Amino acid sequence: MTSLYTTGPATFADDTVADTARRLAPAFADRAAEADETDAFVAANYDLLKEAGLMEAGVPVELGGRGADVAELADMLRVIAHSCGSTALAFAMHTHQVAIPAWRWRHQKVAAVEPLLRRIAAERLVLLSSGGSDWIAGSGEATKVENGYAITARKLFTSGAERGDLLMTGAVLRAEDGSAKVIHFAAPMKSPAVRILDTWHTLGMRGTGSNDVVIENLFVPDAGVSFSRDAGKWHPVFHIIATIAFPLVYAAYLGVAESARDIAVAMARRKPATPDAIDLAGRMDTALRAAQMAHRWMLDTVARNEPSADTVNEVMIGRTLVADNAIRAVELAMQLAGGASFYRGNALERRFRDIQGARFHPLQPGPQARFAGATALGLSTAEIF
Repeated sequence: MTSLYTTGPATFADDTVADTARRLAPAFADRAAEADETDAFVAANYDLLKEAGLMEAGVPVELGGRGADVAELADMLRVIAHSCGSTALAFAMHTHQVAIPAWRWRHQKVAAVEPLLRRIAAERLVLLSSGGSDWIAGSGEATKVENGYAITARKLFTSGAERGDLLMTGAVLRAEDGSAKVIHFAAPMKSPAVRILDTWHTLGMRGTGSNDVVIENLFVPDAGVSFSRDAGKWHPVFHIIATIAFPLVYAAYLGVAESARDIAVAMARRKPATPDAIDLAGRMDTALRAAQMAHRWMLDTVARNEPSADTVNEVMIGRTLVADNAIRAVELAMQLAGGASFYRGNALERRFRDIQGARFHPLQPGPQARFAGATALGLSTAEIF
């Protein structure tokens, strides 16, 4: 595998979004160790992403963006992850929040998302996702008040929280009959009703700044609710979200595994090749290729432009295969590099810690297997998550 880093002029006008990422990669790499060692959010890298026009990478050209599709955005994130996994993963959370309304505008002609997309392009807004906090069950409480809702919630894993403008989130509205709806809205991060807690002290992906966000009595007007759905059940909008988001999130983990492979090969080539080293290198590349092929399957599924329970199933099968094989590839990279891989200075142990995060995004192995099994047997997946 060849190096992803290139040099060139400071203008990015004619670049693909992956080309732009390659130009930024050396600066990201220079800061990666410090962010990891200090638990500091990669704020300076976000400044570069903004300056280079990547915040609006997924916004359609007609609305002022760069018009990158999901496959192009995934390539951009994979490239970034070679230099800094934390930057790639945090930025994946913004990127998928842009890609989803962009897809709806392009393929479903949903005019309601256009103002947001135009603002992202014009103001280079940073969108946040609260990840697992806002999965199918929903979290937080919404209380109906005059002309809107009062929201109280604590949202975990909010990557990039300190630089965010809008948190794309939801809260559960409970009825007297015991039923529950989840309302979805954008929470302004600069509101006095929103604050960030310093909770992100973790094994890996330490520079993502994925702190908890606390929302206390935030007023959301009726017009600020983008849609509502039954809590604890899949909704067509979540078919879109899951189909589009996870190939982008797992592009970051794939890039981490690819960079670990490259580091290990470079270290191994400095020593005489032994039969064991040759075997490890072969098994490592085989695992990595499996992860790459599974990720390509995820992107091929997105390219159908038909989000449904079936595409969610295919994407989530791919998510499990990418995670399992990327983790395995990095484990083998550690063995191939030998004892030197234990030293922070070689940057391989950071990749080993960062790749562990691939285990924890939805659908985790149990629900994913049940979703796939129910699909195979023609059973309902509406409440499997």
